[in-house]
Amino acid sequence: MSARRPWPSPSHGRVRAQQRGAALLLAMLVVTLVATLASAALWQQWRATEIESAERQRAQAGWILTGALDWARLILREDARGNRNSGNADHLGEPWATPLEEARLSSFLAADKDNNTDNTMDAFLSGEVIDLQSRINFMNVVRLSGQGAQAKAEVSEPDRDAMVNLYQELGLPASELTAAINELVNTTNLALTDPLPSATALTPVKFAQLGWLGIGAASLAALEPHLTVLPVRTTLNLNTASPEALVSAIPGLDMAQAQRLVAERERNPFKTLAEPAQLLNNSGLQLSDLHHGTRSQFFEVRGRLRLDNTVIEERSLVERQDLNVSVRWRERLAAR
Repeated sequence: MSARRPWPSPSHGRVRAQQRGAALLLAMLVVTLVATLASAALWQQWRATEIESAERQRAQAGWILTGALDWARLILREDARGNRNSGNADHLGEPWATPLEEARLSSFLAADKDNNTDNTMDAFLSGEVIDLQSRINFMNVVRLSGQGAQAKAEVSEPDRDAMVNLYQELGLPASELTAAINELVNTTNLALTDPLPSATALTPVKFAQLGWLGIGAASLAALEPHLTVLPVRTTLNLNTASPEALVSAIPGLDMAQAQRLVAERERNPFKTLAEPAQLLNNSGLQLSDLHHGTRSQFFEVRGRLRLDNTVIEERSLVERQDLNVSVRWRERLAAR
């Protein structure tokens, strides 16, 4: 007679159930860990791809905007060549003054059998060139007298009067202008005599930096079409200046006369300073080569590139001396 196999005890069943539960829990933990690691690796790969794409897009945008700037410089150089040969002045009827409306980048590419618009970026380019001597130069208000250790910064009265007139024309507080001019004079004098850092404001090199001198944001917004900041003394171009700038910078000129000058220059741009006085039949009109002119040296080039939903903008100050057009500064605005 064979012996019977003993039945498993209840405690043994519980142990096996616990082991199966632990194994299942461990398997679930392993699966969770693997899924987490896989998700992390996938996210890292996606992030690296996005960064690479953004960097590539940034580099491509930089190349395109650099090309647009070089294109504008070429137009300004050829304009200078034409003016030198013909004796014409700079005015708003010239090619450089025509804004470039937003256009698909592929439209600028040469048409040939190897050129397929499907292979180009979905990019749109626009821009404009602005004559900065169509605006009153804030830096003209300070002039230097003396040489070496005797050099001193002083206020140029005619230029201060032009700024005061502009503030009155726009209804801005005169006290703000007075404080800003005084701050600029103090800063310039310290820069001439003291190489150490001081508590005065830095000398502005861009229009927005006039806020350093205490000019408020609301005033800057109102002044921007008529006022600028340039590194050297400049004249106001009578062919491109706004009526407000003309009234402010030409003593004895009223708004009606300024509007008449604007209408006439659209038909026949002024080549000499004598022409506006003859037009108005006003021999007492006070125009001088020191403050007024019909040609321009400084321009602002603005470029705008739209890539999908991203907009990248650049602004550059260019200086034209004869046929040499150089970039004084260049800035990229924040992408939107």
